[in-house]
Amino acid sequence: MLAILERTRRVALREPPAQLMRFVWHVSGKHQVILCVLSAMVFLLATLPLELQRRLVNQATVGAPFEPLLWLAGLYLAAAMAEGGTKFVMNVYRGWVGEKAVRWLRRCIDRRVADKPDGTSASMMLSEAEPVAGFVAVSVSEPVLQIGLLGSVLGYLLFLQPKMAAVSILILVPQTVLVPFVQRAVNERIAKRIAVTREIGAGLVTGKKRGPLSILINRVFDLNFTIYKLKYGLNFSMNALHHVGTAAVLGVGGWLVVNGQTEIGTVVAFVTGLAKVRDPWSDVINWFRDLSATKTRYKLLAKALGGAC
Repeated sequence: MLAILERTRRVALREPPAQLMRFVWHVSGKHQVILCVLSAMVFLLATLPLELQRRLVNQATVGAPFEPLLWLAGLYLAAAMAEGGTKFVMNVYRGWVGEKAVRWLRRCIDRRVADKPDGTSASMMLSEAEPVAGFVAVSVSEPVLQIGLLGSVLGYLLFLQPKMAAVSILILVPQTVLVPFVQRAVNERIAKRIAVTREIGAGLVTGKKRGPLSILINRVFDLNFTIYKLKYGLNFSMNALHHVGTAAVLGVGGWLVVNGQTEIGTVVAFVTGLAKVRDPWSDVINWFRDLSATKTRYKLLAKALGGAC
């Protein structure tokens, strides 16, 4: 019975699933669980350096004893190294999982089109397999990590000073509107670009061209350039909002310090916390963009493969 189940599983793995996340689970199910555990360890360690930094700044006053400062500095270094070391292990593991998925998908393409190689199969093998299968490495652990970081850091800041935390959270709201709007436009152009590059590949291999290749090459150039403008325009907007948030926190924090409602160490912790929020928030947005774009790519790839590998 076990042998039959194992044989069934192997057969199933030789077929490209119709949906991206099923493909992810097929090629890396148990590894995703381990990556999620490592992600949880990273975001649980994330707020410790912030608290130690706050205590260091508040402790460093004229005439204060030096030994407690030395202990706090040592603890800060240990916490930062523990967080960085765990993240290093997680990233190396992610790279290994991603490369295994790329290898599996390329072998799948090779088996499926070995008897009828053409431009489309070359495009799938060389340029389409890597971004699709490469997404496997971050498909589950990345949102777990980044949302966990956001939750832990924002929760800590909210506990520390609700007024300043409210300002920080408000800065994130406009981005939730911008990202889906821009990504829809990017996805449309990605799908068109894949179709054009496959047509170029087919023309080069078979010699059958509906027109000059220069027209198709220019079309790819135009699509890529439009994608760049959309992506970097969104990045510019996000960076601008981050700086607005930092200025607002410094202003509100300075007012609270002057009026004796908070400590200077809290303001320093908030500025550092905003930087810690910026990266995971940007990474969540990038993950959403990658997920959306990869779904588009995978749908076209699975449709082209059509059957068992």
